[in-house]
Amino acid sequence: MRDNARKSFKTLGLAFAAATALSGCASVGEYADPRDPFESYNRAMHSFNEAVDEAVLVPVSKGYKAIMPAPLDTGITNFFGNLSDVGSEVNNLLQFKLQRAASDVGRVTINSTIGILGFVDVASNMNLEKYGEDFGQTLGAWGIGPGPYIVLPLLGPSSGRDVVGRVGDYYTDPITYLEPERDRILVLLLEAVDTRADLLGATRVLEEAALDPYEFTRDAYLQKRQSDVYDGNPPLELYDE
Repeated sequence: MRDNARKSFKTLGLAFAAATALSGCASVGEYADPRDPFESYNRAMHSFNEAVDEAVLVPVSKGYKAIMPAPLDTGITNFFGNLSDVGSEVNNLLQFKLQRAASDVGRVTINSTIGILGFVDVASNMNLEKYGEDFGQTLGAWGIGPGPYIVLPLLGPSSGRDVVGRVGDYYTDPITYLEPERDRILVLLLEAVDTRADLLGATRVLEEAALDPYEFTRDAYLQKRQSDVYDGNPPLELYDE
C-alpha cells in the first residue's frame, strides 16, 4: 500500500504541477474569482470527475444502498467515522485544543469497545462531541493560507493547503496500516462507496439548486473549509473579503 500511497502522492503532485503550469497561461485578473486562478483546468477536471461519478460511483452506490440493510449501512458509516476520530484527536493535539482532543480520545475508546469497533456510536449518546479535525485544518490554524482552489482527479475539490494536508491525513488514518494490502484496498473501496451512497441526496439538491454546479461546489467547499479552520466562527474581516 505504501507503493500505492507514493503513486497517489505523485498523482496529487502532478495535478498541482499541472495547475501551476496553467497559471502561466492566465493571470488571476482574467477570472472573476481570485481564489480560483486555475479555473480552466479546474472546470475540465470537475467535468471529468462528474463523468466518472455518474458512470461508476452513482450506479454502484445506488446498488449498495438498495441491498444494504439500513442498520448495517449506519453501522459501516459509524465504523469509518470512528476511525476518522483517531486523526481528529491527533490534529486537535497539534492545535493545542486539549479538551477537544480528550473528547476524541474518549470517543475512540468508548466506540471501539462498548460500540463494537465503532459500529455503534455510543459516544454521541454520551454527549461526547465529534469534531472531525484534519491536517488541512491544522495547517490553517497554524496560519497557513488556503492557497489556490484546485480540483484533484477523482478526489474532487481541494486547495493548495488541503493537498498538503492529505499527506498528513494519510499517516493518521488507521486504514493505512492494515495488512495485507488486499484487505486495505477492499476497506478503502467500501469506505468510498459508503460515503458516496450517503451523499446521493445531496447530489439531487445540487442538481436542482445550482445554476452553475462548478461555482456552487467551489464556493461551498471554500466556505466550509474556512469555517472548519475557525471552528465555525471565522473573523469578521473574512466575511468582508
